[in-house]
Amino acid sequence: MTPDGRIVVLVVEDDPVVAEAHAAYVGRVAGFEVAGVALTARDALRHLDRGQVDLVLLDMGLPDLPGLDVVRAMRGHGHAADVIAVTSQRDLEMVRAAVSLGVVQYVLKPFVFPTLRDRLESYRAYREQLGGAAEADTQAQVDSVFARLRPASTTTVPKGMTEDLLARAVAALREAGDPLSAAELGDLLGVSRVTARRYAEHLVDSGRARRGNRYPGVGRPEVTYGWDTPGL
Repeated sequence: MTPDGRIVVLVVEDDPVVAEAHAAYVGRVAGFEVAGVALTARDALRHLDRGQVDLVLLDMGLPDLPGLDVVRAMRGHGHAADVIAVTSQRDLEMVRAAVSLGVVQYVLKPFVFPTLRDRLESYRAYREQLGGAAEADTQAQVDSVFARLRPASTTTVPKGMTEDLLARAVAALREAGDPLSAAELGDLLGVSRVTARRYAEHLVDSGRARRGNRYPGVGRPEVTYGWDTPGL
């Protein structure tokens, strides 16, 4: 940790745009500081060798070494930093293996900022609960420490919406480049135009997307939605 108590995070992600977005997310959470960004497992291990890192936000699909092997290499090199696994893989066997290696959180891609914020805040509460104590006095104290790793917020999206579909809408708008109509967004997500519009409007209301108009030449203009948060 830094002298003022901030938790130092290394972001490990092979996609530079996504890496930048994850680093920006971390930087928005009070009490955390980004130590750097690594695009490969080799870069991550070199960074860990150079300085103090408390937490690694680790992409499990790196090109040069699988995420689980990165964790094993970290431990083999004597690096005790905690790990939050970030992955699009939903294989429960990988989840089990990650837990066995001491991964403290597991976040599925794509995700929105509140998802990572909740995990980071839970991790910070976990570190604060541990404090400088060398041992626990009671079972209740041990249970309380582990409970801190569970996000305090169980939902980060409005009622009737799902976090998974919201994250997919974010990814679709971000990757599209040009603004999309609700129908076009719905086609990409595999949902109705009405459902897609609801998610797009939520992103507009939260300041992450912008509403515009497309003029087809005849009739009323078509409402479009474009990503409005560069790098995120």
